Amino acid sequence: MAEKHLYKTGIIGNCAYLAHINKNTNIDWLCWPRFDSTFVFGGLLDDDKGGEFSIRPHGEFISRQYYLENTNIVCTEISYPEGKYRITDFAPRFFQHERYYKPLMLIRKIEPIEGNPRIKVKCRPVCDYGAKKLNGSRGSNHIEYEGCAESMRLTTNISLSYIEDERYFALNEPKYLILTYGHELDAPIISTAERFLTETVKYWRLWIKHSNIAGFYQHIVIRSALVLKIHQYEDTGAIIAASTTSLPESPGSTRNWDYRYCWMRDTYYVITALNHIGHFEEMEKYFNYVTDISFRDDERYQPLFGIAGERKLTERILTDIKGYLGNQPVRVGNQAYEHIQNDIYGQVLVSMLPLYTDHRFIFRERQDSSQWLDYLLGKIERTIDEKDAGIWEFRNIANTHCYTNLFQWAGANAALKMAKTIGNKEYEERATLLINKAAKHIEDCYDPVRKVYNHAVGSEHLDASTLQLILMNYLDPDSQRAKDHLIALENELKAENGLFYRYKHTDDFGKPKTTFLICAFWYVEALACVGRLDDAIREFESLIQYANHMLLFSEDVDEKDGSQWGNFPQAYSHVGLMNAAHRIAIKLDRPVFL
Repeated sequence: MAEKHLYKTGIIGNCAYLAHINKNTNIDWLCWPRFDSTFVFGGLLDDDKGGEFSIRPHGEFISRQYYLENTNIVCTEISYPEGKYRITDFAPRFFQHERYYKPLMLIRKIEPIEGNPRIKVKCRPVCDYGAKKLNGSRGSNHIEYEGCAESMRLTTNISLSYIEDERYFALNEPKYLILTYGHELDAPIISTAERFLTETVKYWRLWIKHSNIAGFYQHIVIRSALVLKIHQYEDTGAIIAASTTSLPESPGSTRNWDYRYCWMRDTYYVITALNHIGHFEEMEKYFNYVTDISFRDDERYQPLFGIAGERKLTERILTDIKGYLGNQPVRVGNQAYEHIQNDIYGQVLVSMLPLYTDHRFIFRERQDSSQWLDYLLGKIERTIDEKDAGIWEFRNIANTHCYTNLFQWAGANAALKMAKTIGNKEYEERATLLINKAAKHIEDCYDPVRKVYNHAVGSEHLDASTLQLILMNYLDPDSQRAKDHLIALENELKAENGLFYRYKHTDDFGKPKTTFLICAFWYVEALACVGRLDDAIREFESLIQYANHMLLFSEDVDEKDGSQWGNFPQAYSHVGLMNAAHRIAIKLDRPVFL
């Protein structure tokens, strides 16, 4: 039997960049200067052309990796016959000079724990997706790497000769490696690294203290909240789906996508998760990102945008990169930006609703309310009868999708509430017409014989996205129709241990071979909604076993052996977990610390 596949990395980040730290000490993935830039370390996709940044002993070793509690700081402890040492990896982030300090800087602290460890440091950055290997030039206490758009500098208190020659040396005191992009470190090495570490620990722990996280599996929700936070590109407010590209949904599937972009279809779920934990600053930054996209021109929304709102995300294949475990193709960019996806106007309207219903936001200070409503209502009016690619972005298949019409219905309901808040009768009437029209399309998907809503008008296929009919209160959760719909989806799409398929019918690439984790968390929510709370708790507890050693979740899971697949960690899987845990906690109506 094949070994269960789990991703062997933890992630660090500071809302300017993300990096993956392998249990074997290597920086497996780091893109600079932005989330969607070329990798400077990309061993995740190619152990040769991806470069290397490792700190290893001679011979075999045992590794233990963990987070400093309630932080995004990774510790990796290496044990081997001669000794034991710890590497602490972090991306500095803290408040100073009336702003958040979040440099393109990776700090690695190495300290002996037991015995007399001898280690070797390899630092081999690359750029242009491995097309260029960089040569280092020695300075007084640093090595300069040139050849990318900006130079990189490794500043250290380790002998430069040991690093240049890649020689083993005795680790008898703490050592520091500070890698920077585009700027020099003009400060003492040891005191600076220690101060940055102390301040970064304080920042993350204070951020968690200021989070409203219920007691149900709180430690797991805390980790998911920390994961979501560092997937926001603070410069613009965009939140990316994942920091990686081309990790296959299943081996050999060719379903290898670049997820380093912001998907509009997920706006509602992300905003909901942030709202649940009470982080309004992140919500407002994301609102501002969406506002900028919306008012830039009068074109239709794309399914996804770049982190600075870029529209054109041309997909290309890197033919000279091996791919993760040899899986081809390796894609940069995402052709899905060209697709027609009409649920996203409703997604944005539902996401904006808290600005007008939550008194912690002062909507009267917004000057764009009428412009927002007119713009988005107009978009739904022009697209409500149009076929689209649906939530899963089928590349060559268009339908009148139930999910699309659901979010048009939900968006129009949100617009109705917003119109009443600002006192605009015209918008109230427009929204009411759209509510009725969207409901008609949704009902056209209903199969009275099987007592289920199909995924599209004229189709017999089922789709997990229609779980949202219950979660969005289109179906009264207490109604028999909601309970029947859930049972029908269970019977066809539920796998073992709470896992759930998006759908099982053939798409552009054949039949899906792995389950989709966020759908499983939607299922948990739906169970809680219809009153099956014991089932919801049991299925939630089944799902959390699919995390890796760092409580990080992938996009997809193989039902046969529980292997993680797809891009990792998937921010939206963590969003699904957060929302499911919150739903259960509300139903329990009591603190449950497990």
